[in-house]
Amino acid sequence: MNSVGHALSTDGNFLFVTGSPHEALHRIFHEDTSLFARALRQLLDIPVPNPHSVSILNIDLTEIIPVERRVDTLLMAEIAGPDDPHAFLIESQTGPDDDKLYSWPYYIAYVRAKYSCEVTLLVICSDLKTAEWARGLIEIGLPEWPTMLVRPIVFGPDNVPAVTDPAQASRDVTLSVFSALVHSRDANPDGILKALATALDTIDTGTAAFLAEFTEAGLADTAARQVWRAIMSTTTNQYVSQLRAEGRAEGRVEGEAQAVLTVLDSRGIPLSQDDRDRIQACTDLTLLDEWLRRAGLATSADELFGR
Repeated sequence: MNSVGHALSTDGNFLFVTGSPHEALHRIFHEDTSLFARALRQLLDIPVPNPHSVSILNIDLTEIIPVERRVDTLLMAEIAGPDDPHAFLIESQTGPDDDKLYSWPYYIAYVRAKYSCEVTLLVICSDLKTAEWARGLIEIGLPEWPTMLVRPIVFGPDNVPAVTDPAQASRDVTLSVFSALVHSRDANPDGILKALATALDTIDTGTAAFLAEFTEAGLADTAARQVWRAIMSTTTNQYVSQLRAEGRAEGRVEGEAQAVLTVLDSRGIPLSQDDRDRIQACTDLTLLDEWLRRAGLATSADELFGR
């Protein structure tokens, strides 16, 4: 499977996301924007009610002149009602980074000032050492009288349960994906990944296929990714069949486009970079077949494209 290239919005449409472990740890909160509240409530016993609404805000916290700063994910939630907005800054952290001891307080102060609301910082970690580092209290000001205290809420392998029961995983599939990503570096990830694979078969095929691909991208270069691929290669669930079909179709398109370029190059037909990009970007197999037939006779790119 390829890195994730699509995300499912709340209205069922697919949106673009990049596929990386860093992205996946916080972008899961884009795909299910109320997940943060359930995670706080169910995993950490912090009584945050389900929000009335959540909107995904512009993550650019750049001032007009200073250095650009971007938070990973920024959500605005109406927890108690429209008159009580609350911003949630969500950062995925793959290792200790002392620069964040300065940027996190800036993020909080900037968002609080810009939106006139309360702000909570959530940090997501997939290893215990980083989680313990992130839980440190950031004190700003005189030691005897700090002007600002920053205490992130941190999700890590020690406080996010590994969901190994398929029935439990089925009750909240996106929360189970989140759990799998947080536990991606566990020594034995088999149980949680098998439970997730089973749970995905209980939701609609399109969403399940997307989440399966999202999970693989989020597992990155860990041993858990190889386990997940092995599970996906042996299971017969419908969403896996859809992924395989999509993969075969994508592979055929790429092969056909490459064949067109190979024929033209072997015949010495000059192509501009725009022409090459057009051929490689084409996903219409009928059109690619036509170009391939023309490639054997065309004397120029104009003849190939019928210009």
